[in-house]
Amino acid sequence: MKLNSTNAAELQQSVIRTHKTSQPPAMFLDGKFHNQDTSVVQDMSKLGSILWRYMTEKRIAAIPEHPVPVEVIPIEALQQSVNTLIYRLGHSSILMNFSGETWLIDPVFSKRASPVQWAGPARFHQPPISLKDLPSIQGVVISHNHYDHLDYDTIRQIHARVAHFVVPMGVKHTLIKWGVDPDKVQELNWWQTTHLGKLAITATPAQHFSGRGLTDTDQSLWASWVFKSESANIFYSGDSGYFDGFKQIGEQFGPFDITLMETGAYDKDWPDIHMHPQQTLQAHIDLKGKRLLPVHNSTFDLAMHPWYEPLEQLVQLASASNEVVLTPLMGAPIRLNELQQAHVLENQDHQQRWWRQLDPNFVDVIHKAPNNKDATQSAEVLQPVT
Repeated sequence: MKLNSTNAAELQQSVIRTHKTSQPPAMFLDGKFHNQDTSVVQDMSKLGSILWRYMTEKRIAAIPEHPVPVEVIPIEALQQSVNTLIYRLGHSSILMNFSGETWLIDPVFSKRASPVQWAGPARFHQPPISLKDLPSIQGVVISHNHYDHLDYDTIRQIHARVAHFVVPMGVKHTLIKWGVDPDKVQELNWWQTTHLGKLAITATPAQHFSGRGLTDTDQSLWASWVFKSESANIFYSGDSGYFDGFKQIGEQFGPFDITLMETGAYDKDWPDIHMHPQQTLQAHIDLKGKRLLPVHNSTFDLAMHPWYEPLEQLVQLASASNEVVLTPLMGAPIRLNELQQAHVLENQDHQQRWWRQLDPNFVDVIHKAPNNKDATQSAEVLQPVT
């Protein structure tokens, strides 16, 4: 929804009024939010060439040839847990359980990540738990308003069971329009923190953009997030290109027990707003992360690379760098406290390289990242898996 002049003025005042940290807030100028590097701007100038590529380029493994394996999440596991549990639900949707408190990140349960459900990128797999089976939800955190992160049908079906919504600046208006109680919604600017239940939640910078149509680009903010409990420190990247902000976040909030990092939907035509696998790994290192859970892949076809390429590249690059990447099945629990107490970084359940079994002609296809002075992890040519 496009902001009118009154909405824009109110949002500008809200940005100023709510920001009370020592770090600079996101810049809101001329009715739009801006990245820390103000030269990174997403526009529509390449739309024609991108559409032409989608229509004419030969694709390799755009979607899985066999069903993506999913482990169903038992309801009782969420109700009885005294652990810190993390579940991938698909794409960037995450369920976290902190000693019985359920939190969702960017929940998308719809068939398609699209303005309509009769067209657009369709899911490769079903979510590992249904909306009706979700327990009472302590909170929902949204990184930004793109369709693969903020889903109308999901919000409409769960908002009555949600105690809190935590969102970047400018997203609250959309939730209210969809029927969410305004008193449930907290908007945060970069570097602001709220304390809810067992968690301290901080909005941190990301390098991306926002918009749900042709006229509302960058009128709401995008963010990464830090989740701090008594026993866990977790980072979620949201959508982001590689930038110096990861080092800044790592210095201020790290080290992290686990980083939930986007790797997927990258392309040469939008190199600054999504990360190639080697950039994801470098960002994880910048953040001082102990374990990396890759997200933003394996559910929707959103770019030109093979669907399995982000995971395969990342695990091979991480192995060469002695970094730990967790790749559990969708719906399989990561019991973070158990890993911490045993001083274990990984276990066999989290190391299933399940994607290798889904395409009979699986090979490693690696795209070298565009030249980027900040992405110090260089791409290497990988050999086919035998």
